[in-house]
Amino acid sequence: MFTNDQNLPEPVFKALSSDSYSRGVSNSSVTTLIDSPQIKILTRQHADDIKEDVADRVWAVLGTAVHSMFEPHADGNYLAEERLTTEVNGWKISGAIDIQKTEDDGSVTILDYKCTSVWSVIFGKESWAQQLNMYAFLVRKDKGLSVSGLKIVAILRDWKQSEAFKADYPKSPIIEIPIKLWTNAEQDAYVLRRVEAHQQAEYDYINGDRIKPCTDEERWLRQSKWAVMKHGRKRAVKLYDNEREAQEHLNTLGGGHELEFRKGEPVRCLKYCPVATLCPQFQSEVWS
Repeated sequence: MFTNDQNLPEPVFKALSSDSYSRGVSNSSVTTLIDSPQIKILTRQHADDIKEDVADRVWAVLGTAVHSMFEPHADGNYLAEERLTTEVNGWKISGAIDIQKTEDDGSVTILDYKCTSVWSVIFGKESWAQQLNMYAFLVRKDKGLSVSGLKIVAILRDWKQSEAFKADYPKSPIIEIPIKLWTNAEQDAYVLRRVEAHQQAEYDYINGDRIKPCTDEERWLRQSKWAVMKHGRKRAVKLYDNEREAQEHLNTLGGGHELEFRKGEPVRCLKYCPVATLCPQFQSEVWS
């Protein structure tokens, strides 16, 4: 159910609440397979109870708009938005690939558009490699073609010209990022693991058993840290995984410094998961 807490105009509400996505005729899409089975099942189970404010969808809708802007201009050796399917362990899986570029040797380079943050580019996202390598798997299985490259085309929604002088900061608001191409064997093994994980979750749900909890990665768990701080400043001098090493560093600095404990937290559960209040895993924990 979509809400309009900001009382946005009706055309804006309609645009932000529309969703034309389809996974095609399949048991699961690539984007679902790389994500948490527990979240998928809880979302389906409590579909009538979940509320989402349209204002929180603005970046997702912007990402869709970016795809719509680029898609009509794919021609020649560029193929846009082709949905591929194949069968794995009795399940049909599918994925719509933003761009497939046919190279001179007949191989394919896969490109995926991401409307994302500078932070994601600087620190990287494992899910990008997982998604694009699963697309490469589909190209091999459905089309019989080899994949020679994977790339993210990142549109940076929070890019600042004033920061571009920094060594690790992107130099442009739109950049191309190469993604590591796994071996065929690595792709095959990963896809099978993800399909089996989702199949097991479906089996457990049907039989009334507890679904396997989300992993730390799926919860975007931020580990606890000890911060060596200079009095009056918010940014840490250095972060440590344990108190002993942090204390040893502090002892070398003398006065004007202190230790600060920063408790880890499951960022997705606390801020971004639509079923956190309905999740037995999250509700069994206490977060303050």
